[in-house]
Amino acid sequence: GPHWGYRRKARMGVKYVAKKGRVLVGFRERRNQFLAEMESCKVMHPIVGEKLMDLSAMIGQLSIKDKIPQIEVAIGDEDCVLAFRVLEPATDEDKEIMRAFGHQHNISICLQSKGPDTIVPIEGEPELMLTYSLPEQGITFRFKPATFTQVNYEINRQMVSRVMQEMDFNEQDRVLDLFCGLGNFTLPIATKAGYVVGIEGDQPLVNHAKDNAQFNKLTNVEFFVADLSKDVSDQVWARQKYNKVMLDPSRAGASEVLHNLKKWGPELVMYISCNPSTLARDAGILVNELGYTLVKAGVMDMFPQTGHVESIALFKK
Repeated sequence: GPHWGYRRKARMGVKYVAKKGRVLVGFRERRNQFLAEMESCKVMHPIVGEKLMDLSAMIGQLSIKDKIPQIEVAIGDEDCVLAFRVLEPATDEDKEIMRAFGHQHNISICLQSKGPDTIVPIEGEPELMLTYSLPEQGITFRFKPATFTQVNYEINRQMVSRVMQEMDFNEQDRVLDLFCGLGNFTLPIATKAGYVVGIEGDQPLVNHAKDNAQFNKLTNVEFFVADLSKDVSDQVWARQKYNKVMLDPSRAGASEVLHNLKKWGPELVMYISCNPSTLARDAGILVNELGYTLVKAGVMDMFPQTGHVESIALFKK
């Protein structure tokens, strides 16, 4: 994948520094709360990463320049949205300055007064539904600016294709996809497997996943909300059998849910991890306590120029 300009999701800090007479836009320094002085960000997609100074100058013209703590960045295959968190309402003049900036740079500017569900375009501008696609599987996802998606589309496509190849899904398969998010794996799996269930702890994400299944005309997939760090054994989906299981947990890993595998009885378990230490712990549970064999493992450079990697491990029984 690309080494630079790959990052399509980010939350940038904003701070008006009166002494310097300018607005800092970018990211915090390591181990403190200060925003680093940056002219550009080379790991960000260039539509935003090369425009930090332009953004800074534009915000500097606003009456609320000291009332914007952050900007949510979301870049789809076609469009870019910047959602400005505003602690005070923007004036009409502010909105016109922002609107002109958006038109000039081909960026959709939104305002966010409170939580993520308050993100709205400036009056009179169209509301954009962002998209990213998995061309090999013929899937297109629609998502909102604050929705969780993978930050590196190129590596994500390769990762999904690798999972499809290794798991070799067919119409007899009943597949469980845990920590499924927007359905990043669930929907491509549903193009090959007989029946797929996706589980996610965040209700808005599950709603998005259901919408995306409909949008892609997939009828053999169901989504449920569940906190996978708690006991789920009494839930309808958890009382069924699955012959293949997919896991893509957060950094905390998946130790609490793994004991359910005894009941579900999958022959294959694919584990995607963004934290090698919790993957190592969970691999220990899968092998030593549940009788699986680790047959393949690898890493993907999902976050070039950083110390983070995405790991992938396939377990078999």
